Amino acid sequence: MTGSSRGARYRVEPGGEVAGELTVPGDKSISHRSLMFGGIAEGETEISGFLAGEDCLATLRALQALGVRIERPEPQRVRVSGLGMEGLTAAGVPLDMGNAGTAMRLFMGLLAPQAFDSTLIGDESLMRRPMERVATPLRLMGANIRTQDGRPPVQIQGSPQMRAIDYALPVASAQVKSAVLLAGLRAFGRTRVTEPAPSRDHTERMLTAFGVEVLREGATVAIEGGQRLIGTSVAVPADFSSAAFFLVAGCFAAERGLVLRNVGVNPTRTGLLEMLRLMGADIRVHPVRHDVRPGGEPIADIEVRKSRLKGIRVPDALVPLAIDEFPVFFIAAAVAEGETLVRGALELRVKESDRLAAMAQGLTALGVENQLLDDGLWLRGSTRLGGGTIESHGDHRIAMAFAVAGLVAGSPIEIRDVTNVATSFPGFLQIARSAGLQIESA
Repeated sequence: MTGSSRGARYRVEPGGEVAGELTVPGDKSISHRSLMFGGIAEGETEISGFLAGEDCLATLRALQALGVRIERPEPQRVRVSGLGMEGLTAAGVPLDMGNAGTAMRLFMGLLAPQAFDSTLIGDESLMRRPMERVATPLRLMGANIRTQDGRPPVQIQGSPQMRAIDYALPVASAQVKSAVLLAGLRAFGRTRVTEPAPSRDHTERMLTAFGVEVLREGATVAIEGGQRLIGTSVAVPADFSSAAFFLVAGCFAAERGLVLRNVGVNPTRTGLLEMLRLMGADIRVHPVRHDVRPGGEPIADIEVRKSRLKGIRVPDALVPLAIDEFPVFFIAAAVAEGETLVRGALELRVKESDRLAAMAQGLTALGVENQLLDDGLWLRGSTRLGGGTIESHGDHRIAMAFAVAGLVAGSPIEIRDVTNVATSFPGFLQIARSAGLQIESA
């Protein structure tokens, strides 16, 4: 991080009430994929509700460098002129993914079968993150990919003669699954990916929306190589992962209720809803509509009220369905009555930070009894947290989670290194204030 990044901080005053209605920005996962699929589709793709955060803008700039014409008549509206499966051209310079791990891993699958070479780089945080779990199955398909001790830069020598594989994921991962499927579009034969547990299915849904036949065989998803994508329209719902911070805030302080509008409630993403309900949260989901086109995403308004929470052991099956929401879930558990235990969350070790270690450190700073485990976290809740200084380690979800903690803190909380919040949630500070959080940028 630069010195200026380290200097960006939040100061959260204790207490407050949240109420009213709010809409969080568009879904990051869907915004990334809509750009990529639009770029390799034939014809135009119109995207509404696009997340104009730094992560998605990194994907947009990378596609432009690969020859894709992209227009933004409005910040949340994007028009992509697709080049077809074989239309991308060499960028000539390294493609900078910024802080976007999703972009880097999906681009590995997109670029491996191309007829040209590519290099992927990122910011200081992304350059420390593991890429071999994506490179390994792609190499089995015939890709020529090099990493530096398993981390970026990722150097890709184009391999147009890739072949389909049957691959069993060692750990449920939507990013690895998506990279293999993207490569499978240009591979010879039928590519199959088998998951040990369900992970996000945005890629499968969106491929279907772009006209690709996707086969689901139990825990296996399969596609036949050589299929074309046809440009379409994509309506991006509000991001459930961004709404998650306000779901927990509502559990803490929404005496009169808080409503989150037009949230994507894809069942592979909403494990947090079930976890909070198991804790006793008063949450109601009001379906708004379901996009009736093939590949459509379910959307709902979510209403939450102040609730008395109790600690739980998180069911193993819910862990992959809530992987990005665990930072704010741990804040909920910190004020729940009794003990909470999470196991099987090794994936949290390799996010923007080691989220298990970062949350344990931050909870300790606020006086919460906890124990860091190799694949999870145990903690004992308290009715009120202390205040103190939190190191977010440049991780946007850590920063926003501890911002929510201010609602149940006894004294101010200072959160350091918050610049990367803009990568996934532009406007977080303003929306948080409008909901009732007493938060300032320092």
